[in-house]
Amino acid sequence: METTPTELQLDQFKAFKHRITRFMMVYKFALDTMETKIETLQEEFQFLHEYNPIEHTKSRLKSPESILKKLFRKNLPVSLPSIQDNIRDIAGMRITCSFISDIYTIQAMLASQTDLRIVETKDYIKQPKPNGYQSLHLLVEVPVYMSDRQENVYVEIQIRTIAMDFWASLEHKIFYKYNQSVPAKMLSELKAAADAATALDQQMERLHREIGEIKEAQQSDDELTLQRIMVSNQQFSLPSALMDMMDDGKNRQ
Repeated sequence: METTPTELQLDQFKAFKHRITRFMMVYKFALDTMETKIETLQEEFQFLHEYNPIEHTKSRLKSPESILKKLFRKNLPVSLPSIQDNIRDIAGMRITCSFISDIYTIQAMLASQTDLRIVETKDYIKQPKPNGYQSLHLLVEVPVYMSDRQENVYVEIQIRTIAMDFWASLEHKIFYKYNQSVPAKMLSELKAAADAATALDQQMERLHREIGEIKEAQQSDDELTLQRIMVSNQQFSLPSALMDMMDDGKNRQ
């Protein structure tokens, strides 16, 4: 029995859908791996330092439609190898912190993971974009173990403070509302708001550092007091031990 053109097209569509689904699954598994890794680092950091540098995380996968639009926009071939080679932000994760120093703490923790490879770093905190945008972008290569193979998958990680995230979120909404054509006056106000957010981050960082120094000083005082108590107890217990030895000697006589 011969296959009709319609049946052939249907089979081809099913095969293509299967390949696309499995292709996207790999990126989902990469995000799952990163989420688990971040949770582990959070718990360990909390245990060791009684402090959690991460406020919250958010993950997202680009939709197939969004991927295709990016290919067309960049005038790239429409194929799975083309997507894999050219689109590096299919899987994305955003990590929001309280303080600027937390951002670089997380970067260092991720860099120390032997199964991850940081492929690219873009520091828009030390060098903000002209519009005021700030964030640390890491392109991380994550190993994903499938049933028949291992694939190394790119995950884009953005790490920023609450203030940076708040500004970026509102800036995105404003640009979306005005369809990218934002009036010059509003652009100026957005830049001023970004500067204000930066000033707030810097002020909170100073307070965070000062509180840390006070806490360290208190811990040092507590340790010194404990040492004095231990020495004092040893001094008081020594004569008592000698008296016991003397009493024991008298009894033997």
